[in-house]
Amino acid sequence: MDCVKLNDSIKSAKNILIISHINPDGDTLGSMCALYHAIKENFKKKCDMLTVSAIPKNYLFLPEINNSKYIDDIDKSLVYDLVICIDIAALNRFEEAKILFDKAHYTINIDHHKTNTKYADLNIIDADASSAGEFLYDIMTTLKWKITKDIAVCLYTAILTDTGSFRFSNTTPKTFKTASELVAAGIDAVEIYKNCYETNSKSMVMFQAYCISNAKFTENDRIAYSVIYKKDIEKFSAGDDCTEGLAEKLRAIEAVKISFIVKQIGARISKISMRSKDVDVAEICALYGGGGHTCAAGCVIKSAPDTAAKKILAELQKRNIK
Repeated sequence: MDCVKLNDSIKSAKNILIISHINPDGDTLGSMCALYHAIKENFKKKCDMLTVSAIPKNYLFLPEINNSKYIDDIDKSLVYDLVICIDIAALNRFEEAKILFDKAHYTINIDHHKTNTKYADLNIIDADASSAGEFLYDIMTTLKWKITKDIAVCLYTAILTDTGSFRFSNTTPKTFKTASELVAAGIDAVEIYKNCYETNSKSMVMFQAYCISNAKFTENDRIAYSVIYKKDIEKFSAGDDCTEGLAEKLRAIEAVKISFIVKQIGARISKISMRSKDVDVAEICALYGGGGHTCAAGCVIKSAPDTAAKKILAELQKRNIK
């Protein structure tokens, strides 16, 4: 029924906006582009794509991603018939774009996070899906939408990146089945992998090596974390996506159960990225208005980096991580 409402809403809308989340990853960008192409192909309609922060360079290969508008460049007086949020668990995950969301005649929220706050008029959520991309594929096939090669490239990118190249615990037999069907649509899976994972700049690699070498360990190495300051990012001329994958690298250490990265984004504002092997880190992030998945979550804490790290550590110590 929700899929039918999505289809009918797109069919009746004269102008449509698709929003991706702040600090965009491959899932939100791939899913946004996939939906953009699907609307263009199946409804013969143009729509706008919106990003609220810079697109990482390794995702600029996505078909027509260059048509995406940045929040500073869009006319905020626009009133859209339909606004669709993709891979966004809560309103604070698209910041200034909320003004366009609030004015829209109708809003839809398509997501796969178990912590989703169901903030739209229509909330289409599947917490069992590995990614928004996998869920969006299910929606498209249910509605019998045509899936072109460009759509398949975008969806495969979303799934590939949110499963960590099919390594994370959110990967299921259904995930592999979906991926195989997208490959059968004619995509070059090797080329997509190279674009996503083998295009890092020298400055990013050196910066991440610095962050890992300065990581701290506690609770007999069961907890690993790194605190990153603005001055460090500036020293290495690292981009907005400079911490991508860092928490996973620390979690990969044999003894580590939980890893987290504290990244300074303001004088007293810190972005937290948490990963775990079996502890529910989404529960911890939810305490600070964030969320995500059991083994991968994030939040923003209004504190200086050192203070933010202490707050996370205090919450972990309450749980007696073993």
